[in-house]
Amino acid sequence: MFDVFDRFTIPVDDWVQTAVDWVVTEFRWLFQYAKWPVEQLLDGIDSLLQATPELIILALIFLIAWRAASIRVAAFSVVALSFVGFLGLWPETMTTLAMVISAVLVCVLIGVPLGIAAARSDLVESVIRPVLDAMQTTPAFVYLVPVVMLFSVGTVAGVIATIIFASPPIIRLTNLGIRQVDSEVVEAARAFGATSRQILTEIQIPLALRTIMAGMNQTLMLAISMVVIAAIIGAGGLGVPVFEGLNSFNVGRAAVGGIGIVILAIIIDRITQAMAADKT
Repeated sequence: MFDVFDRFTIPVDDWVQTAVDWVVTEFRWLFQYAKWPVEQLLDGIDSLLQATPELIILALIFLIAWRAASIRVAAFSVVALSFVGFLGLWPETMTTLAMVISAVLVCVLIGVPLGIAAARSDLVESVIRPVLDAMQTTPAFVYLVPVVMLFSVGTVAGVIATIIFASPPIIRLTNLGIRQVDSEVVEAARAFGATSRQILTEIQIPLALRTIMAGMNQTLMLAISMVVIAAIIGAGGLGVPVFEGLNSFNVGRAAVGGIGIVILAIIIDRITQAMAADKT
């Protein structure tokens, strides 16, 4: 029987491979330069967390959780993080936290301006929307191959993959939050002589801050999930025991790493959700 799909196929895989090989050959040096600021940020945060005594970090987390959420969340955060430390995963937890903080900082620095630009221009929104759709629907593992080819393996490459994977929510919700600001409020400010910059910084961003914070919360959760997957390409942190357990079929080792990841994710989620709820 004549099978049209066997006889006529579109070699997209060959085209993509050829394009990536060309980019790696011609521009890998440029990507290595782009890697430098992320590496410096990550190394600085990781070194600071690793060098800080555990009790000081626990005290800081208690204060942050208490001020952002409640005394119950603060107590839970300290007890849960102490439990992770007693599991022997404190250094890995600090590395994961450094990776998440670094990735989210870069996501915010890139995502908020892009979201603002999309909110102020329908053309910009129409251009970036399909890009964000593709980024959010592409499986996480797909990001790893080009990242390794362009940035080599290691923790920094894992952070870069995390930045790409976790940035869409902050862009989308910044755009959405600013667009949802009451147009009458904006028109009233404009009628009183406010400039576009004043309207943005004093009206639109403050009124949209709760939505923007919700986008940051989603970005944080995606970043935590991706830094675990990034252990496949040599990233450190709590993904390492999970990956080691998977390779050796050691359920206990994988479970310990998973417990650490879940606890860290819950602590970050509770704190950031409380911060978002306050932006009313």
